Amino acid sequence: MFRDLLNEAYGAMQHNRRRTALTMLGMAWGIATVVMLLAYGNGFGRACTAIFANFGTKLMILVPGRSSMQAGGQKAGVQIRFTLDDIDLLTTNIPQITHITPEVDKQCNVQFDTRTYTFDVGGDYPNVDSIRVLKLATGRFFNMQDQMQRARVAVIGSDAKGKLFSGRNALGERIRIDGISFEVIGILTPKMQEGDDDINRIVYVPFTTMSDLKDTHYLDSIWFNYETLEYGRLEQSARLVLAGEHKFNPTDRRAVRIFNLMEQVHQFEVITIGLKILLGFIGTLTLGIGGVGLMNIMLVSVTQRTREIGVEKALGARRGDILLQFLAEALTITFIGGLLGIVLAYGVSLSVGRLTLYSAMAKNAEAGDIRLIIAPGTLILATIILTVVGLVSGMVPALRASRLDPIEALRYE
Repeated sequence: MFRDLLNEAYGAMQHNRRRTALTMLGMAWGIATVVMLLAYGNGFGRACTAIFANFGTKLMILVPGRSSMQAGGQKAGVQIRFTLDDIDLLTTNIPQITHITPEVDKQCNVQFDTRTYTFDVGGDYPNVDSIRVLKLATGRFFNMQDQMQRARVAVIGSDAKGKLFSGRNALGERIRIDGISFEVIGILTPKMQEGDDDINRIVYVPFTTMSDLKDTHYLDSIWFNYETLEYGRLEQSARLVLAGEHKFNPTDRRAVRIFNLMEQVHQFEVITIGLKILLGFIGTLTLGIGGVGLMNIMLVSVTQRTREIGVEKALGARRGDILLQFLAEALTITFIGGLLGIVLAYGVSLSVGRLTLYSAMAKNAEAGDIRLIIAPGTLILATIILTVVGLVSGMVPALRASRLDPIEALRYE
């Protein structure tokens, strides 16, 4: 029976090829629009993920401030100062922390040969590369042995290397940081950088060695990453732990400023979901226009084939048979047009390539641009939308055809 339905549908489509081709073109354009808009939404989401992954997603930065509330017998306005004891305190009381490092930074004069620049120099633990997502272009990062030996070694950012060494090899060379000689052991790959941000000019040295450049008793900040989805509760835990030690109110956000990147990630996830819904709705409306065209064409077909329907009913065809006949024709046009539309969408996505987004405002940010990504889920959703539109568009003419009175149909001229 299914084969007979397809043969009848094919015969009807062959009867008026131009009309069928135009109808298929409308459905193809509609489904291509749906697929490309959903692909754009997927690409936007991937771009946002790449941007945050560049800096680390499950990352918290704790910066000491000044209390603004009275607590623990202390008046407001007390300066909060972190020490290495706070590192141990956080590690002991918050098991979700995977890597943690203190950071002390200083603007230093960095010199090689006759070139001298002012760069930000940071003293960190060796695990800072995991925390801050630092990737090496060449060389190595300093390790625990360098940390214990207070080795005067440095890992430099890509821009720092370019300014100090231009096109020369920097590995093994010695630079002077505030007059103290350091060996360059690693060069970092470029990171996304907005405007005049100096993220690629940072020079990293072991935390213990940083004491040669600056007093490291008090920390400028604490960085850590973690393994938990409850980032809000983790932030509260960090505040409670530090509040008990430094005697400030845990609700006092000025005492300790916490930069929680997952909050921004979550905000962009909500924006991405909203964008996908909006684009999917717009695409569905576009496909719906094609569906209206299909419905009109099928209604015209029913009118033109009224006598044929009367003959079929006179020969014993039931209402269900007539309904299936016209519905099969509509669905055949729909799915052939849908297949052509998906092929068109793939062709457009491959030819368009990368659409500028983050690279318009940041350097080294090609990974933050949008690429039209046609994921399997996109195809499944598009197929569901196509099926619904095809059924609705084909059902109305099919019902009209099945309800025709056979006597009146036979009299139709």
